[in-house]
Amino acid sequence: MDNSIVISTPPHVKSKRTTKKIMLDVIIALIPATVMGIVFFRLNAFFVILSSVLAAVATEFVYYFIANKGFSDKCRHAGEVCKKWWKQFDYTSVVTGLILALILPPTTKWYEALIGAIFSIAIVKMVFGGTGKNLVTPAATGRVFMFISFSITAYTACAIAPVSDGSQIFTGATHLSGWLLGGENASGQMSLLDLFLGTGVAGCIGETCKAALLLGFIYLAVRRVIKWWQPLLYIVVSAFLSVCLAAIGSKSFEIALFLDYALSGGLMFGAIFMATDYVTSPKGVYGQLVYYLALAVLTSVLRYLTKIEVVSFVIMIMNLLVPLIDTYIVRKPFGYKRVKKQKEGK
Repeated sequence: MDNSIVISTPPHVKSKRTTKKIMLDVIIALIPATVMGIVFFRLNAFFVILSSVLAAVATEFVYYFIANKGFSDKCRHAGEVCKKWWKQFDYTSVVTGLILALILPPTTKWYEALIGAIFSIAIVKMVFGGTGKNLVTPAATGRVFMFISFSITAYTACAIAPVSDGSQIFTGATHLSGWLLGGENASGQMSLLDLFLGTGVAGCIGETCKAALLLGFIYLAVRRVIKWWQPLLYIVVSAFLSVCLAAIGSKSFEIALFLDYALSGGLMFGAIFMATDYVTSPKGVYGQLVYYLALAVLTSVLRYLTKIEVVSFVIMIMNLLVPLIDTYIVRKPFGYKRVKKQKEGK
């Protein structure tokens, strides 16, 4: 009789859904944004995506190969190590490389994306133990690393011109408009239709077309990979607070700006594909409520103060606070009943 005990990291859930299947669902959900990014920003976007994904996968393989002594005994066990790597390959590195590429500006050089992907996998993920053990979201942290290292601030408008005529232009200027919008709309005027479709918008490769992101969101929600209310809570609260903060400067509360804020920048992409990461988000429902509300508050406040996109920074900061949230907002055990205190004298 085999009395061995298998010890693994929680949560322990009996299900047919594996990490590999979940990552495949995420990749499928990212396909619309990837396709539209290439359509909008052409060959440079394609090479950025390709170099980022290949570098992420290659970095994971090299790290695994070295850690499992693939080079020992003159690489005699190299074939066996390669087979083991492929057997445990769960597409997480593909997702990391793809997300990182999609949150980069189209002006990014392919070798910059390659360096960012290597950093995301080798330093943020593998050094901490690999899949399920990273403290922060690899793609978001890689984006912050690249922003600091390469000063990535140049954004160009997509190759497809705005579809709305002048009579449909939305006149409310947002705090992100000067950074997001290019060409004739650099002053801050952009129709909601163009913001939704991404036409004429200057932004990151996969963040401009909100219609594509909405398709990905619906797919993930239907497949129950993510909870539908989590991204919505983050987006709605953040956009509402941004309107409130804008009213402080203009001394007028314009609720019409709500959609403008919600559709600007990388808020929707970050809410759907990065903030919902299983590993770096709280486990309990109450903890998740605190997490997404805190994300919304930080995003709106820092957007107002810095006048730039801060979603990746905010997600990385909140990832570091998740252990505290899980510690102090403890889930009630299944079947738990609170013991009633008896009154004195009875």
